[in-house]
Amino acid sequence: MKAKEENDLPGVWVAYGRLLQHLRKRAEMNQQALGDAIGYSLEQVASVEQGRRPAKEAFTVAADRVLAAGGVLEVLQDEVDRAKLPQFFRSFALIEAEVVSRFSYDPLLVPGLLQTEGYARAVFAGHCPPLSDEIVDQHTEARLARQKLLTRNPLAELSFIVSEEALRDPVGDAEVMRGQRQRLLEVNALRNVAVQVMPAGRGFHPGKNGPFVVVESKELRHLGYFESQGVGCVVHDPADVSAFGMRYGKLRSQALNVEESARLIERMAGET
Repeated sequence: MKAKEENDLPGVWVAYGRLLQHLRKRAEMNQQALGDAIGYSLEQVASVEQGRRPAKEAFTVAADRVLAAGGVLEVLQDEVDRAKLPQFFRSFALIEAEVVSRFSYDPLLVPGLLQTEGYARAVFAGHCPPLSDEIVDQHTEARLARQKLLTRNPLAELSFIVSEEALRDPVGDAEVMRGQRQRLLEVNALRNVAVQVMPAGRGFHPGKNGPFVVVESKELRHLGYFESQGVGCVVHDPADVSAFGMRYGKLRSQALNVEESARLIERMAGET
């Protein structure tokens, strides 16, 4: 492996790999024996130990059990998963994981926290310049891992406003879109989640300036976030965050309510 590639490896993957290697040697097992015991190949174990490949949750759970690690590998799994995310998003992902509330407006795509695997994979597969199959897999896995926020304890208050155009624009095939719309209905039934649709034809509204997120951190600080073209920005200035909050309040008043939104999504699901 070239030096540049080694330097590009996420530090948590390297640290996890070294810890795994230490635990394996302490258990007096070679890589083949560990792989056989947890259902992975020698090459997969070696790649994880070298930090070249992130461990999946099933790998971690099995290795922690076989090596009698007492949970020390499992406590790293969230960080391992987070490092699969695009680099520009990782700083906000740390904030997002512990928020008290999160409100977002998405005009172009179904928000990542609500995407199915098929939809997320289609989004990453359409990236320009093209991503490798391995990176598509990693980004998809990380996006799905973020969705723990929907049901984690304590519950976070979550609100999503999605444009009707985003729900109608086909991402993936008809089966993917059918599954995605059904997923929205399922999530909308959670007591801490509200999904609202901004109907087409509303004319100009505050969301026309683009997608954005407003969160309340565990320290009860309000922050904003927006991204475009692979660049993300966390907004700290209170005046700017306040403007985000006012815009979101206006968007909620202009969007369909939760029940109306569910009925519209049901109709869309029946069209495919």
